[in-house]
Amino acid sequence: MPASSARQALDAAADALHAAGIEEPRLDAEVLLAEAMGVDRVMLATEAQAEVAPAAARLYGEMVRRRLRREPVAYILGRKGFRRLELAVDRRVLIPRPETELLVEVALERRPENVLDVGTGSGAIALAVADELPGCAVTATDTSPAALEVARANAEGLGLADRVRFLAGSVPEGEFDLVLANLPYVSERHWPALQPEVTRWEPREALLAGPDGLDAYRFFLPECGRAFGPYPAGSSTTLAVEVGEGQGPAVTELMERAGFGGVEVRRDLAGVERVVIGTGG
Repeated sequence: MPASSARQALDAAADALHAAGIEEPRLDAEVLLAEAMGVDRVMLATEAQAEVAPAAARLYGEMVRRRLRREPVAYILGRKGFRRLELAVDRRVLIPRPETELLVEVALERRPENVLDVGTGSGAIALAVADELPGCAVTATDTSPAALEVARANAEGLGLADRVRFLAGSVPEGEFDLVLANLPYVSERHWPALQPEVTRWEPREALLAGPDGLDAYRFFLPECGRAFGPYPAGSSTTLAVEVGEGQGPAVTELMERAGFGGVEVRRDLAGVERVVIGTGG
């Protein structure tokens, strides 16, 4: 994309992204240009007339073309921030969302000794718990070998490989104080209405869960009920799962049927019922 200054490059890219229907064209243009130039976004505002070197301009042009194809910015950059961590992400895993931080907050409240993260994907939840609760033993599982590759690489890159045990599958044997899960919960009827960034690029198997979006939890919650109860007197397992908008009541019922009591539903910052919590044992 030929341009002599950062401002010109930004203006041209933002216009193209806006025409393509990108929701935040200026922000995306700034993030990508800062990456291409190897500078902070603040510099783009304070030094708008700075020259864009030819190599940076070529890289920026390729990044913008990828964004125009609706590839998510996180995949273009190859990374995504989650709480205090920066995680490597690609098309093998979902991009971590801010609302998923609620599951980490449940762990911080309860300060468990042993945590299980089911459907770990990039490892976001497990690694955040390991990072913020140094005394906690963390196990993370996923049914996708490709996702486990990403999660293990993230653990290595963040210096947390000795803190998290990664296993293939869903619910392993063992006792856990807290089980966290962010499983697929998008319904087939809602799929066509999602942004192309999701439907064209993110792993479909990590998102779709049948006609009403509850298939994964219909299987998982009874599995948890069998695995984590009853424990010896005085011990129990807390289970916290992320759900889609409007799914709180149905997942509450499924959780209670599986033998978990004291069920509560928590809302995210947008007011959406996002996390369902219950206690078994």
